[in-house]
Amino acid sequence: MLLWKANRRGECDVTRVEQATGGFAIRLQPSDFGRLAQLVARFLHTEEVIGSSPVSPTVNKNSANNSANNSSANNSSDPQAPVPKRTHFVDLSPLRESPAFTRLWFGNTISGIGGQMTIVAVGLQIYHLTGSTFSVALVGGIALIPMIFAGLYGGMLADAFDRRLILFVAAIVAWASTITLVTLTLAGVHVVWPFYVATTVNAIAATVIGAVRAAVTPRILPLRLMPAASALTGIANGLMVTVGPALAGVLVASVGFGWTYSVDVVLFLTAFLGILSLPRLVPEGELQRPGLESLAYGIRFLKTAPNIRMSFLVDIVAMTFGQPRVLFPALGALVLGGGAVTVGILTAAGAVGAFISSVFSGRTGHVRRQGRAIGASIAVYGAFIVGFGIVALVADRGLVGHAGAAAVAPNTVAIVIASIALAGAGAADNISSIFRQTILQSAVPDSMRGRLQGVFTVVVTGGPRLGDLFVGVVAAIGAVWLPPLLGGVAIVVIIATLLRFQRTFRFYDAAHPTP
Repeated sequence: MLLWKANRRGECDVTRVEQATGGFAIRLQPSDFGRLAQLVARFLHTEEVIGSSPVSPTVNKNSANNSANNSSANNSSDPQAPVPKRTHFVDLSPLRESPAFTRLWFGNTISGIGGQMTIVAVGLQIYHLTGSTFSVALVGGIALIPMIFAGLYGGMLADAFDRRLILFVAAIVAWASTITLVTLTLAGVHVVWPFYVATTVNAIAATVIGAVRAAVTPRILPLRLMPAASALTGIANGLMVTVGPALAGVLVASVGFGWTYSVDVVLFLTAFLGILSLPRLVPEGELQRPGLESLAYGIRFLKTAPNIRMSFLVDIVAMTFGQPRVLFPALGALVLGGGAVTVGILTAAGAVGAFISSVFSGRTGHVRRQGRAIGASIAVYGAFIVGFGIVALVADRGLVGHAGAAAVAPNTVAIVIASIALAGAGAADNISSIFRQTILQSAVPDSMRGRLQGVFTVVVTGGPRLGDLFVGVVAAIGAVWLPPLLGGVAIVVIIATLLRFQRTFRFYDAAHPTP
């Protein structure tokens, strides 16, 4: 078999020639016979372009036989694959080229809308039962630690067993927990602890599904389409967090809590459509039973993966110093005016920005220096957070509209500018997320993807909580405008410093992914 790789000038460099017959093998590694190799390959009709998979591209008889069940062959670039046009709109190639990804994406989107409906409905129902905001906050607080453990353990399961089976079992658990909410509501249960139990079980199952699904994506798509797949995931998430809560509000007001949960039960059936249509996906490489040894092995691998570590670290920096959401109630009541309406606008602004950036993410698939792109995106994120802090400062000082206790009527100009700043921050964070997820899926060997996705789950779960703590402490000793102003500057400075000293991340090449 002749394996070749095209360089940037369209020429070909032979990287390996292997002819194996009954144990006899010839291995050559010349560097100056690219054109000759291309001519020979075309003559023999056996050319194969080596993709950017971290797994060895050598194809033997056993791997060819296994390719029917394992889609790892997709990780090699297809020389006949259409080259995506350079357009600003999202690349839909993953939906065109992989029916399995299409069904999984569609099922995840529709079921995710139902999941967001249930999250909002549960909060409304618990507040209806207790009249306590703290009781509503406990929904997420109680589930936090179990979610972290579920992410880690779910990742270990994904590296040990058939990932399709794990997704199916976790989906059944999530579905059953929603059915439990329907039963509790229709039975007229007025104590809240059963609702806490059901929502925690649902959160655990959803966390496992998320970690395993992310490890599945590189097995059903070529690695060249990972940025496009991440952008499509961003669009799906945007639809979930905008459509789901809106539907929940309408349904709860019109038909009540029980029927709202019932709609989620029906919508979740689409998740089974995507999961059951997947091929059998046993992890490639060395398998390890879930447990402390498996987790320790994953942590040891992470110590030898500077680019993956860096992608986690920059996300923690951004979320710790640039998460102003806990300020929104105070800003709506005391600075910008408008109360709950302003809080809703500011909360939605980031999601809108993320959605728009996903829609116009077509160019992300052509970016090779993805580490540098992550650094630039997070720096822009920090700059927008600074802008949000400046708006809060100006409004707080009364330079635009009224300040302090007089800020009852909404300060429309300040709210609009603050929303634009938050939308820009959401867009920048989403672009960073596209590249971070692409690096994680492309550079990590398949046998480790589950565990690393589990660690990633801990990062994205814990980072915003650290951010809430930072904002609360700084606002308590300063003013409501100080946390975003100080935090945004800190983000820009820290990211610039990290990229200065981490050369491998700064020069990370998507064409040759290394962990």
